[in-house]
Amino acid sequence: MEAGAGAIEKLRAKCLQRGASGIKGLARFFRIMDDDRSKSLDLEEFLKGLQDVGVPLERGEVEEIFKLCDKNRSGTLDFNEFLEALRPPMSKARKDIIGAAFRKLDRTGDGLVTVEDLRGVYNSQSHPKFKSGEWTEDQVFRAFLDSFDSPDDKDGKITAEEFLNYYSGVSASIDSDGYFVDMMKAAWKV
Repeated sequence: MEAGAGAIEKLRAKCLQRGASGIKGLARFFRIMDDDRSKSLDLEEFLKGLQDVGVPLERGEVEEIFKLCDKNRSGTLDFNEFLEALRPPMSKARKDIIGAAFRKLDRTGDGLVTVEDLRGVYNSQSHPKFKSGEWTEDQVFRAFLDSFDSPDDKDGKITAEEFLNYYSGVSASIDSDGYFVDMMKAAWKV
């Protein structure tokens, strides 16, 4: 198990070196590897994909990573399994402030942030496309939601997991827990 965890660290470091710290960068990695466009990776696609994106690892390391990532033991990796394994780890303080921001946004308390939750919370009036008349308020809200939504499944609803995934990318670029927490407090007024 320890060898596999070390291999995941090695892969995460390679992805970060290549600029894939956020959810969009990791989604791009995943799409490049998904040769048959099935939205899942089998071991051979994963192995070939890692070579294609310039992250060559030994077959044994790739098999270990694959086994660790394949949480449901399906023999394939879906995007969420891939993302969960590769997103940089975060401290409890960071996860707590991200959770607090999500709960504040989720005004209906149903575990999803939707256009309805944003009404009266997110000011669309100053958005340039709203000002120009190009977009309605709902279109501004939807664009906001899309920035947090899973890249391959934009449904206009943000789950707590998608919100966490988005901020894991932001978190990866900030060394200090205190600075990250302060930034989140200022951004979300929590």
